[in-house]
Parts: sequence; C-alpha cells; structure tokens
Amino acid sequence: MQLVEFLAPHLAFVSDPTAWIALFTLVVLEIVLGIDNLIFISILTNKLPEAQRARARRLGISAALIMRLILLATISIIVQLTAPVFTAFGHGFSWRDLILIAGGLFLVWKATKEIHHTVDPQDHQDTMVGTLQLSLAGAIFQILLLDLVFSIDSIITAVGMTDEIAIMYIAVIVAVSVMMLAATPLANFIARNPSIVMLALGFLLMIGMTLIADGMGYHVPKGYIYAAMGFSALVEGLNMLARNRKKQGSGGGH
Repeated sequence: MQLVEFLAPHLAFVSDPTAWIALFTLVVLEIVLGIDNLIFISILTNKLPEAQRARARRLGISAALIMRLILLATISIIVQLTAPVFTAFGHGFSWRDLILIAGGLFLVWKATKEIHHTVDPQDHQDTMVGTLQLSLAGAIFQILLLDLVFSIDSIITAVGMTDEIAIMYIAVIVAVSVMMLAATPLANFIARNPSIVMLALGFLLMIGMTLIADGMGYHVPKGYIYAAMGFSALVEGLNMLARNRKKQGSGGGH
C-alpha cells in the first residue's frame, strides 16, 4: 500500500493523453539523437579484436544507460548548467557550452585520427603494436566520455518538452534499449562495407563541428544535419547497389 502511494504521483501521467504524446515524441527524439552515438560506438568497437567487439558494445551501452539514469536523478543540477559562467567574444558561456565544445573537439580529433588510419592503414598497424591489451577499457571509456556530452544535451532538451521525470526515464530506457539492439547489426554492416566507414567518419566530423558551433552560440538545427546524413546515406546506398549489380554482371559474363 505504501509503495502504491509512493508511485502514484509519478505515474499520474498514465491517464493523460498529452503525456503519452510527449513520451512518444521524446522516445523518437532520444533515438534520433542516439544515432550519432551509435555510429561512433560502431566505428570504435570495430577497431577491437573481433572476440571483444560485442562485449565492448554491451558494456559501453550498459554503462551509458546507468550514467544517463544517474544524470536524470541530478536533473536539477543539469538544468543549471545552462546558466552563463563567464563571457568571452560577446557570448556568455555556460557549463553546457563548455561541455559541448569539449565533446565536439574530441569528436573532431577522433574522426580525423580514424580518417588518417583509414587512408593510411599501414601507419595504423604500426601504432597498434603493444596497445591491444588496453583497447577494451579504452573503448568503453571513450564511449562513456562521448555519451556524457550527448546525454547532457538530450536531458536539457527533454526538460523543455516535459516536466514528468518518469517520462524522461522511460524515454531514456527505451532509446538505449534500441541502441543495444541496433549496435551489433550496424557495426557489422559498417565492417562489411569499407566505403561506409569513410561516410560515417564524415558524419562524426560534421557532428563534432556542430557541437563546437552550438557551444560557441551558433545553433545549427538538427534537422539540417540529419537531412544531410540521410541524403549522403541514400547516395552511398545507390552506389553500393550499382557496385553489386556490376559485380553480378561481371560474374555472369564469365
């Protein structure tokens, strides 16, 4: 009885149709925002030995879920991160801005480094010697580091959509569950198609730049970013289809 009385205030939204609309919208938003993170996780874990990849994805995403739930528990502090702490170049910088800039710089550095390794794989093989034993822990750490940036941004966005903390918890759990299910298929697809790797790295580079711009006070609508990503993915899909048809035609000719 006491448990029911405790939960009742938090579950009052169940009978409110507008709350269900907010929940659906927030779940979709969290999933869309999670695409950036999922691409990063896929590329990062594909650098590990094959036996460690699935484990790294599970551990990284599970730890990210725990971190997001903890951040939601401190939502009153997260909201205050939008208050300016100093002014420079005519812009008031908040802790959120600094976190976005730091995350964007990390993403740009990581994407640039991976592009270099993709273009010059021999140099990458030389630098991998003696580092594999630390790669699993390093991969999980980097997953959590970037997820921290995306989590704070998504939580602040969620606060603007609903006041119900229960809705936020449900949306985060559903979105991360979708990430868990999609992580391995996406990583395998990227691994099987080398041209997709460069496209995905280009996405990460673009996302990193938009995070830096957002932190500097120049907001780039997310719709533009995902529209560009979707168009690029469509063109690459057509290229892949053309290559497969060409291979089939060549095979039939022999």
